[in-house]
Amino acid sequence: MLAVEVAWSPQAGEVRVVPLRLPAGSTVHEALRQAGVLEASAGLDLTQCRVGVWGHLRELSDGLRDRDRVEVWRALRVDPKEARRQRSRRGRT
Repeated sequence: MLAVEVAWSPQAGEVRVVPLRLPAGSTVHEALRQAGVLEASAGLDLTQCRVGVWGHLRELSDGLRDRDRVEVWRALRVDPKEARRQRSRRGRT
């Protein structure tokens, strides 16, 4: 059995982390399905997201190893530099 963690953010300001026990030979796709990321209620469109393991881009068919952390990255809505400029104009830090 593999101990795997799946982390994703269904919406801004919310992070979900689900620890899983999966059989050896499991794939990234299987981990996402077991964690509930693929359900409509999860609020994610995987066609607009990227998936990785420990910060490295992976395919859904890639295998997992014990203690891997599967991460789903949503597309940015605002460029981080532009967001800082906007906060600065409003007087926030």
